[in-house]
Amino acid sequence: MQQETPKGWQTADSSHFTLDGIHVPLVTPFAPGGEVAAGALEALAHEVLDAGAAGIVALGTTGETAALDEAERDLVTGICARVCGERGVPLTVGAGASGTRASEASLARLGRWPEARAALVTVPSFVRPSAAGVLAHFTRLAEVSPVPLIVYHIPYRTGQPLDADALRALGSLAGVAGVKYAAGGIDAETVALLGRLPDGFSVLAGDDAYVSPMLALGASGAVLASAHLATERFVELAAAWRAGDVGRARELGHGLAQVSAAAFAEPNPAVVKGVLYAQGRIPAPDVRLPLLPASGRAVDATLEALASL
Repeated sequence: MQQETPKGWQTADSSHFTLDGIHVPLVTPFAPGGEVAAGALEALAHEVLDAGAAGIVALGTTGETAALDEAERDLVTGICARVCGERGVPLTVGAGASGTRASEASLARLGRWPEARAALVTVPSFVRPSAAGVLAHFTRLAEVSPVPLIVYHIPYRTGQPLDADALRALGSLAGVAGVKYAAGGIDAETVALLGRLPDGFSVLAGDDAYVSPMLALGASGAVLASAHLATERFVELAAAWRAGDVGRARELGHGLAQVSAAAFAEPNPAVVKGVLYAQGRIPAPDVRLPLLPASGRAVDATLEALASL
């Protein structure tokens, strides 16, 4: 019997998938003693899926991946894989590195978790290769990866801007399913990209405050840290744009933009964790150095924005 395609994915052909819906890049909760709070992580995964999320992302920036050791990264991935397997939804796992060989090794590890359906791979940071070098990098990774790739385009972190033509070239590669687009705003390149996409290539909004206009322009979904806090409303926002309910989409979009602005007033995921702790959903608000815990002012402002929804 043919296996049903998980919610959040539509099969385009044997080498491409198209993504849709709201995917939540889970925080890594810590216990008061500093260790990973495995039970809280599992509960969070179920909570966002119960609220309508199409899938979850493990080991994203929001998960403080750089502050986790290898055993902790495996623990987080294993928990998320088990939940996604139980729920029949796609798991995306952050992978990759600034070097191509190290990225290959990172991707190879994903073969340990058959529940992983895609890898979120950042454009090489700090190295700043040419656009042709970025294309060669992803060409190689697509050839060896056990899962489809989602290119993470976030130039304000990587120092590597890519225009619409460069992103289309990446999207034309077999084995590249989409892009998490977090360019820090919406400009002519954004409009050009969404106006003409390669077949089987999806754009996921990655800047929380701009999710509504990105969906209006044709993004198929989003990966949003602030969706921890208002999962149902973000899911409703995506559904409203798909249905052409412009009035409802605008209303939700404006309110959720206020939530996102408050949640990102201090370095992510400090405020998100502070709110989750205030809501009793994780056992501590702690982040690991070099991040610092959120201020009470930022947490209160985010709670107020949520209440206004």
